[in-house]
Amino acid sequence: MTIESILGAIVIGAVIGVIGCLLLPGRQAIGLILTIVVGIVAALIGTAIAQVLGVATTDGIDWIELVMQVALAVVGVGLVAGLKRSRV
Repeated sequence: MTIESILGAIVIGAVIGVIGCLLLPGRQAIGLILTIVVGIVAALIGTAIAQVLGVATTDGIDWIELVMQVALAVVGVGLVAGLKRSRV
């Protein structure tokens, strides 16, 4: 992995985390940094799942992979917000 690919994964993960937070109804009691971390993890897991399922890599945007990543981000943000809410 190069520095550019790592930075790209962080930026894409951050965007996916924010999108996941916006798609989840209601207000989430988690901060921006935690949302970005959830997005990065969701992006990595979504990419791994897409590769296992044999989703073809294209030159442009891989829409199926992107949908998987955003769906995982929504679930992740919901879980983290629920866990944080139950602790308080």
